[in-house]
Amino acid sequence: MFLIVGYVIILASALGTYAIHGSLLALWVPTEYIAIVGLTLGYFVAANDIKIIKATVGALPGIFKGSKYNKAFYIDALAMLFEILGKVRKEGLMSIEGDIENPDASPIFSKYPNLVHDHHVMEFTCDYLRMMVGGNLNTVEIESLMDVELETHHHEAAEPGHVVASVGGAVPAFGIVVAVMGVVNVMGSVGSPPAVLGKMIGGALVGTFLGILISYGFVEPVAKLLEQKAHEGATIYKTIKMVLLASMSGYAPQVAIEFGRKTLGSHERPTFTELEEEMKARKGK
Repeated sequence: MFLIVGYVIILASALGTYAIHGSLLALWVPTEYIAIVGLTLGYFVAANDIKIIKATVGALPGIFKGSKYNKAFYIDALAMLFEILGKVRKEGLMSIEGDIENPDASPIFSKYPNLVHDHHVMEFTCDYLRMMVGGNLNTVEIESLMDVELETHHHEAAEPGHVVASVGGAVPAFGIVVAVMGVVNVMGSVGSPPAVLGKMIGGALVGTFLGILISYGFVEPVAKLLEQKAHEGATIYKTIKMVLLASMSGYAPQVAIEFGRKTLGSHERPTFTELEEEMKARKGK
């Protein structure tokens, strides 16, 4: 939503101020628009393999949606971890084997559909709970493995933002290419009347204008939003990691989820009292 609002402000500022002293029709040079769009798409296809192209295109719709990683989401995540670790503490590690093998049918996990429907989050959680059940790895080894997996995941999640930023950096150069082609066309028409030449030169300069406007006004904001989405999606894994490691170190579930709560930013982090009251309310249901 704010992306669209920003685009409107950018267009109003650029075109509105120009319209005060110039004709907007002078900026309408369809061939230059087509050339810049074509060059940009060509760069995007040429610079990336099919996996990156699919990941980038798939990530774009997410920039128009609000973040699901809000306070309620993290309260659900901490509550779910609290319940599963509470079961471990009461009944032993083997008691959660059925839960982690089939999360959709788990009496605990199924109470948190927002988390169960997030395939990557559930896979990460269940994989390390499964390792805990196996009992063959110590805390240091599991933490090291978590760090490697999270580094890989974060790299993949950040790739669309990097790709779009790279495209944005190339667009001004494509604007110059289009402008130079226009100037070459002008040089071939030096015998034309000044009015005709002036119009041709103005049209050529539109290429430079478009390249800079599209890059910094339209493409770069998308790249920044993709980077922010990737960063938002990384926190939940860090939270789960801290809770599970605290549990493996021997801390009670109430203390382990506090480790996870501390990883959250100020906008998403519930207070200690809020979380405690939520745990009591859910326990009473």
